[in-house]
Amino acid sequence: MESILPDAADADSPLKSDELQVLRAQYEKEGHYVGVQTKFNYAWGLIKSSSRNEQQEGVRLLSDIFRNSPERRRECLYYLALGNYKLGNYAEARRYNDLLLDHEPGNLQASSLRGLIDDKVAKEGLMGVAILSGVAIAAGVVGGMLFKGARRR
Repeated sequence: MESILPDAADADSPLKSDELQVLRAQYEKEGHYVGVQTKFNYAWGLIKSSSRNEQQEGVRLLSDIFRNSPERRRECLYYLALGNYKLGNYAEARRYNDLLLDHEPGNLQASSLRGLIDDKVAKEGLMGVAILSGVAIAAGVVGGMLFKGARRR
């Protein structure tokens, strides 16, 4: 059974601060006995945030739900993937997203997110290659200068 989940673009539109505050207030009100749904709703709001600290807290809360509430794991997978994607943790994002796709191969949102993750990994991989190439060239130039200087003596 496939469920309808928002696409990755949904995560780029943060909640209004008063909307997030409503979720935060409910979460804090429940205190030590916070319900799974309340925690999930608050984590979802945090994942959507543009604040890295709030995104990290959202991922932490979702990870807690994933570990402690087996019946909620499937619905946590997409948001764990999305949260890790937003944080730049692409290996973790891919891991959670692939778990979801293993259970729901036709999930369009997860397929879309897989494409975004793969694009980011490819771009960062190319940047890494360019940086390493630049370092290698610089090391070659410095090494050549040192070698040339040593030959003059």
